Amino acid sequence: MSQKEAMVWKFGDNIDTDLIIAARYLNTSDPKVLATHVMEDADPNFINNLTVGDVIVAGENFGCGSSREHAPIALKEAGVSAIIAKSFARIFYRNAFNMGFPIYELSQSDEIKELDKVTIDPENGEIKNITQNKTYKFTPIPPFMQELIDAGGLINFAKAEMKS
Repeated sequence: MSQKEAMVWKFGDNIDTDLIIAARYLNTSDPKVLATHVMEDADPNFINNLTVGDVIVAGENFGCGSSREHAPIALKEAGVSAIIAKSFARIFYRNAFNMGFPIYELSQSDEIKELDKVTIDPENGEIKNITQNKTYKFTPIPPFMQELIDAGGLINFAKAEMKS
């Protein structure tokens, strides 16, 4: 996501993969079906309020719990453009990049409020909070990881590499 204004949906610490996409929906791997249930146990109205391009801002350890790839797939398919959090569970971190879903670690994520408008500049490592007129710096994603996001995930990246 680059420089497009996005609405913020706020969640707390330790949002586990079962809150992102509940285990009762894991009988399918269809991204469109998963997307209709994303975050419903954390906020039953989330999917109805979400606009494509919105971002989630959370606290520490986002994506903890089981190692299901369904979580970043569901978020991405639902139209969430990125997650900003203080920290991510390592397996979610890796799964997000493998699925081509951008995530950003920001120690000041608690300063960003629900319904704030933000822009994200991945190249320069900046998140601008338009609502509060604040700018936050984060460590930019390493170039290879950004290539995975740009390609739409690891599988698409590998396919492109095989063709070249």
